Amino acid sequence: MYRLPLLPRRSRSLKVALAGLLLLPLVACSATDDDGRPTVVASFYPLAFLTQQIAGDQVRVVNLTKPGVEPHDLDPSPQQVAEISGADLVVYVDGLSPAVDKAAEQNAGKQALDLAPDVDLTDDNPHFWLDPIRMEQAAVAIEARLASVDPDHAADFEANLATLSTTLKGLDTAYATGLADCRRNVVVTSHDAFGYQAKYGLKFAPIAGLSPDAEPSPAKLGELRDLIKADGITTVFSETIASPKLARSLADELGITAAVLDPIEGIENGSPDDYVSLMKANLANLEKANGCES
Repeated sequence: MYRLPLLPRRSRSLKVALAGLLLLPLVACSATDDDGRPTVVASFYPLAFLTQQIAGDQVRVVNLTKPGVEPHDLDPSPQQVAEISGADLVVYVDGLSPAVDKAAEQNAGKQALDLAPDVDLTDDNPHFWLDPIRMEQAAVAIEARLASVDPDHAADFEANLATLSTTLKGLDTAYATGLADCRRNVVVTSHDAFGYQAKYGLKFAPIAGLSPDAEPSPAKLGELRDLIKADGITTVFSETIASPKLARSLADELGITAAVLDPIEGIENGSPDDYVSLMKANLANLEKANGCES
């Protein structure tokens, strides 16, 4: 059988090295889907929503948290780290996802925007977006950075921010009005995400802590049972992304309603909803559960 002659060792090594060099541009190009527009990486849905509302089609928005994924536990893949490293702006909130915090600090440099100082976080609670006014404060910070990234479209960003601000202030007014006259004000939730809505006169009794993965102790569950009975609470709220098992089990045990109060940490795949529609749905569920007068 005829065999191709072997190349000398040095020639073979050179050939392998050249092949590797030729592959480098392909690897670099495959790390992102750059389409020529500035790229903004948002750590999870509410920040991607704000960015998209302000920027429109002028920037490419990348949401690190895929639909249906819990952002507290997000661990960026090598592809996502490449997105962070190559982005024109990386928007996140310190304390929500430790792995994303670390990736942004190590790879984004001056392109990183931690919104925590802009939204006045309290008690190490990163769920600021459930307060529409804090959401507006985040939008202002994002718009300012977008204008520096893409000054040619700064006027568009400013106009879009004005529209968004009106919407968010309207949500805040709707919550304040809708929850002003209620028979009850204690709300049992899956995890401790809703503290910023205490401004509307609500008191929250979470089953789990700031992370939905935290398991409550038997003593904690006993306290919740006593509270539900004493206050005549009608509803235990579960979530869309985290497991509803504990909330539904507690509701079934006490013969009360299990419903959904969405912390809006993400959107389910294929859902037609967005931040605004989910906030409105939450308000309707709170009004019903607490016996609020419309």
